[in-house]
Amino acid sequence: MKKTGSMIDESQSDAPDALEFEYDLAEPPEKVWRALTVPELLAAWMMPNDMRPETGSRFAFAGPDAPIECEILDAEPEKLLRYSWREQPGDAARRHPLDSPLDSIVTFTLARTVSGGTHLRIVHDGFARKAMPAVAMAGASCRLSLGSRGRGKPVAANTPLLMLRAA
Repeated sequence: MKKTGSMIDESQSDAPDALEFEYDLAEPPEKVWRALTVPELLAAWMMPNDMRPETGSRFAFAGPDAPIECEILDAEPEKLLRYSWREQPGDAARRHPLDSPLDSIVTFTLARTVSGGTHLRIVHDGFARKAMPAVAMAGASCRLSLGSRGRGKPVAANTPLLMLRAA
């Protein structure tokens, strides 16, 4: 957990199974928020979905094999979006978002930069437990740069550009 200003953000993770991505974008937080939360814009860079950015609401991404079930855990417009990600939906016995090896939590933190753009931080907790070998092998196709930022965390080069083209 890291303290940012006067707000404590528990989504800031140094967990060994978290993928962390950070970007400084020229676009303002309003535009980045739209790319993350408007279903049509999110679908343009991610997958078709029925997202409603309201804490407690459930939505699904139309995954290639089966839907990916999600629940909004936190939503603070233009600042924070956090949701669970379940790739094996339908198991009612699971109560915690990380009960299955394929479950994870995705957190987007947005902060306005001095120039009016956005500092975007994406943390995908739990994803790397099973997926890190596949992520490392996929590096060439999604331009992953492993080990940059000095912390040994993967950093994707193309995600924000795809996202903002949609918005």
